[in-house]
Amino acid sequence: MNSPEQPATKAYDSSTFASLKIADYRYLWIGMVASAFAMNMQMIAQGWLVYEMTGSALNLSYVTLAFMLPQVVLSPIGGVLADRIKKKPIIGWAPFANGVATLIMTYVIMSGQVTFEFFLLIAVFNGSIMALSVPARTALIPEIVNEQLIFNAMAFNTASWNLSRIVGPSLAGFMIAVFASGDTSSTFGVGMVYVLLSILYFVSSVTVLLIKSDGAPSKTAHSTPIDDLIEGLQYCLRSPVVGGLILLSIYPFLFGLSINTFLPAFNTDVLQGGADDLGFLMTAMGVGAILGSLLLAKFASAPHKGYWVIGSSALWGLTLMLFGATDNYILIVIFIALIGFLSAVNMSMNRSLMQLQVEPRMRGRIMSIDMMAHGLMPLGILPIGYIAEHYNVSAALATSGGILLAMTLISAIFMPAIRAIDSGFPNEDSQ
Repeated sequence: MNSPEQPATKAYDSSTFASLKIADYRYLWIGMVASAFAMNMQMIAQGWLVYEMTGSALNLSYVTLAFMLPQVVLSPIGGVLADRIKKKPIIGWAPFANGVATLIMTYVIMSGQVTFEFFLLIAVFNGSIMALSVPARTALIPEIVNEQLIFNAMAFNTASWNLSRIVGPSLAGFMIAVFASGDTSSTFGVGMVYVLLSILYFVSSVTVLLIKSDGAPSKTAHSTPIDDLIEGLQYCLRSPVVGGLILLSIYPFLFGLSINTFLPAFNTDVLQGGADDLGFLMTAMGVGAILGSLLLAKFASAPHKGYWVIGSSALWGLTLMLFGATDNYILIVIFIALIGFLSAVNMSMNRSLMQLQVEPRMRGRIMSIDMMAHGLMPLGILPIGYIAEHYNVSAALATSGGILLAMTLISAIFMPAIRAIDSGFPNEDSQ
C-alpha cells in the first residue's frame, strides 16, 4: 500500500539501491543509520565500562535484560499507536528523547558518579523508547516504498544497523583508548563516547522532519486499543505463516545474538584483547553483515525464501558453535564475519516476508508482537550467562549456537507453510 506522497519509483526496479531512490525512505534510512551507530557504540562503551567496573559476565546479561524487558511490556502499546495515530511524530520524538537521556548519562559518567545501577536505568529507558517507536518506524516502510521493493528496503533497513557495526565499534574502541590514555578503568573515555552518542540521536530526530509522509493511521476494525491488541494476537495465532515467522525470529534473538552480549567477555578472557581488539571483532561482524544485506538487496527476487529463513538460522547456530569451540584468532575472525552475514540475511528476509504477509491495517500491531517476542531474549541470555560465569564464555557461546541449530531444525519439520514460501507475496505462494 503506497502513500500519496510516494515518488514515481517503478515497482519492477531491480537495482541494488532501488529503495534509496525514494526520498522519504532515504531520509528514514539516514536516521536509522545515525541511531544504529549510537546503539552499537553504546553497546561497546557500556559493555567495556561495566565489565571493567564489575568483572562479571553475568552483569552484562543484566544490562541486556534491562534493555529487553520493556519490549515485552511496551511493544504492544507501540504497535497499537502505530496503527491508530500518525507514525512520523512517534519516530521523530523517540531519538530526541534518547539524545536527552544520553546527555544526562554523559554528565553522570564524566563526573565520576557512575555506578552499575545507572547503566541498568538507562538500559530500561532506551528499551522503552525503542519498544514504543520501532513498530511505527517499521510499519512506515511499506507506506513509502512500493511493496515490490519491500525486500530491498528491509535489506537496507538491516544494513543501517550492520553498517554501524563496521565503523561504530572501532570508533568507540578508538575513542576509549585515546581519551583514557591507557587507563582501562577511566570513565573519561567512555564519557566522550556518550557525547557523540547524544549527537547521533539528535541527528536521527532531525532527519524525520524531512520526511513528507506523515504515516497516516490505518483504520482499525474495533473502537478500543485493547480490542486492537487482541485482534493482532488472534491474527498471529490464526496464520501459520505469520506465527511461524515470528517463532523462527525468536530463536536467533534467544540464542544467536548472545555473541553481542558476551563478546566483551570473550575478547578479554579468551583473546586477552583490549578495546581496540573488541572494536575489530565487531567490525568483522559488521563487514559480514553488510555483505549479507547487499546480497539480499540485489537478489530480492530469489525463490524459495522459506528455505532461506530456515537455512540461514540453522547455519547461524552452527557457526556460533564453531566460534565458541576455537581459540584460533584467524578462525574467530572468519566465523564472526560469517555470523554477521547469516544474521543479516536471516533477519532481513524474515522481517520482509512478515511485512508482505500481513494486512496493511495490521502491520503496526504485528511488528510490535514480533518485537515483543524478541523481548524474550533474556530467557536465553541468562542461562547462557550462567554458563559463562560458572564455566567459561567459550562453552557458553558454543552451547548457545547448538541450541539455535537444534531448535531451528526441529521447528522447521513442523512448519510446512514456511517451507512452502517462494516469492513471499501471498498471491504467488501456495500456503
